[in-house]
Amino acid sequence: MERALGVLLGASGPRGVPVTVAGRTDAGVHAIGQVCSYEGEAVRVRALNALLAPDVAALSCEPAADGFDARRDATSRAYCYRVLARRARSPLLAGRALHWPHAVSMALLERCAAALEGVHDFTAFTPTETEHVRFEREVLFARWRREGDQLVFLIEADAFLRHMNRVLVGTMLQVAAGRRSVESFVELLGGRPRSQSGPTAAACGLYLVGVGYGGERVLPAV
Repeated sequence: MERALGVLLGASGPRGVPVTVAGRTDAGVHAIGQVCSYEGEAVRVRALNALLAPDVAALSCEPAADGFDARRDATSRAYCYRVLARRARSPLLAGRALHWPHAVSMALLERCAAALEGVHDFTAFTPTETEHVRFEREVLFARWRREGDQLVFLIEADAFLRHMNRVLVGTMLQVAAGRRSVESFVELLGGRPRSQSGPTAAACGLYLVGVGYGGERVLPAV
């Protein structure tokens, strides 16, 4: 993106035009609604996409207010996590959803999601070795929904810890499979150590779906 903008805006140097993104993602995670900001004029989207790699596409490019920063000005971020809940894998969803061939209770998943809304200490859902100094986050929306063979977890919060969504999903799937109770899951939201929560779900099922600004919410509109 930086190199492509550099070509279009005539910037010198190998990096091109420095870009700030609203949210970072792990390798293997997808982004549907990523937001970027940079210093310079808006460019034509068609010209920008012609210079981007096939796995990246710009949807729009618009002028913003002076000083706008895609990361610092964000007031919320929304993610979804997709789980293929059936015995047979899907070659079409390889790298796009977690294959879960085990038993699953939608009712238990919904109870876990309901417990997430509000302000909680998510220490149990981020790696022990971390640069984070504040572990409280406000979850604005959290729901599970079924789409055919897929279970989709939707969550929006003021901010997220590293791996937070993936550990939440890994732990909730343990509850849904009867391997731990809803009550033990709720206890984790009080700042329990990482060792007491579940595994980190694969990166392939996670998607950044949108970013909120000025208090505007992303979910449940998507």
